[in-house]
Amino acid sequence: MTRLPQIATMAELRLEIDRLDAALVDLLAERTAMIDRAIELKPGEGLPARIESRVEDVVAKVRARAIVAGLPPDLAETLWREMMEFFIAREESVLGKGDDGE
Repeated sequence: MTRLPQIATMAELRLEIDRLDAALVDLLAERTAMIDRAIELKPGEGLPARIESRVEDVVAKVRARAIVAGLPPDLAETLWREMMEFFIAREESVLGKGDDGE
């Protein structure tokens, strides 16, 4: 990882931002593959696409991690909720809408 004080020009900074963006896309692709696996596993365990307690658990963990990492927790929560809604809709398109799994 590049240390910010060692970045001397905007060109170098942009390269680092591009590197981070590529890594984030790769991680999101990996998370998407995990959701696709959840689509395969949930029916066998009798689980619906949306499990509200799991959504709130993920948000709590993300907020806590954001604080440790120096990221505004409200930003992290907003991003994760949007992402999770996308993934839940992806699951529901295959599994249908069910109860909340509680």
